[in-house]
Amino acid sequence: MTHLWVRAEQRPNEERVGLMPGGARALIAQGFDVTVEESRQRAVPIDAYRDAGCRIVPEASWPDAPDDAVIFGLKELPEDGTPLRHRHIMFGHAYKGQHSGRALLERFAAGGGTLYDLEYLVDGTGRRVAAFGYWAGYAGAGVSALAWGAQRRGEVCPPVDTWPGKDAMLDDLRTAMGDARPRAIVIGARGRVGTGAADLCEALGISVTRWDMEETARGGPFPEILDHDLFLNCILARPGTPVFVPKDAVEGPRKLSVIGDVACDPDSDYNPVPLYDTATTWTEPVVRVATEPALDVMAIDNLPSLLPRESSEDFAGQLLSHLKQLDDMGTGVWGRAEAEFRRHASKP
Repeated sequence: MTHLWVRAEQRPNEERVGLMPGGARALIAQGFDVTVEESRQRAVPIDAYRDAGCRIVPEASWPDAPDDAVIFGLKELPEDGTPLRHRHIMFGHAYKGQHSGRALLERFAAGGGTLYDLEYLVDGTGRRVAAFGYWAGYAGAGVSALAWGAQRRGEVCPPVDTWPGKDAMLDDLRTAMGDARPRAIVIGARGRVGTGAADLCEALGISVTRWDMEETARGGPFPEILDHDLFLNCILARPGTPVFVPKDAVEGPRKLSVIGDVACDPDSDYNPVPLYDTATTWTEPVVRVATEPALDVMAIDNLPSLLPRESSEDFAGQLLSHLKQLDDMGTGVWGRAEAEFRRHASKP
């Protein structure tokens, strides 16, 4: 019998979960044993899992789970250096040279466990089978619109917190923006992230210019970006990605006043928005990189967490069919994820 153990998230402001109660009920009906930890911050109440037939255990008790349990969470584990002996499903952020990622792989090596990184759960064509991208784009566009509204009042974007749903977010944004609306340009508009960003803009009546690879293939400069009030970058940095807004662009004439760097990769050598060097936060959602006129950059790195209910339901729905295959983790998406882990774990 496959034993799936859903752990509580330890990161502050992380209310998302990768398995909804309905999905847990479906797994139990298939013969799975499903354990769910209590949580002080999860968007889904624990009684919903209890009613679905899950076994409920205290928060952060996963280190004592049986050896055969598959530990399922979303964000990082506490960085306490303890060896990891279980199979873990999570976003590990361990394969791109991050210092904390190397330490995580060393913990797996010490404990004999295995990481199944959610970012590397891919089908036979290499496409990810589950992602939060749509809601990252939606929430990122929302916070950027909030920043634009604050600018119009001569202010800086206020702190943000979770919204109970997208309708509540839209109501707050309409209040913040008043009767005026910016012109926005979305780069990466055909992807999941860009689609979410464009949908938010349309819901607010914001005029959207949609660009993708064809429009940016010439490599820049891109004066069209500067002619919009709001620029939403929804393309991950990679070799060959052009610079969309170079440092010197902010010194000349421009309408651009807010950049929503939804992709948020300030540490990358290929960052297409090289105007800032660290992610922003819920407490300080923007960093001002120019004045007269003002230019603010929004670069929050956990945007879907602002809409935890919708983003959890969407992600869990994408992932459920693959969780049902956990009884055969040597093949399919799980086999590919394990192979990726073995490849990186073997590097010196």
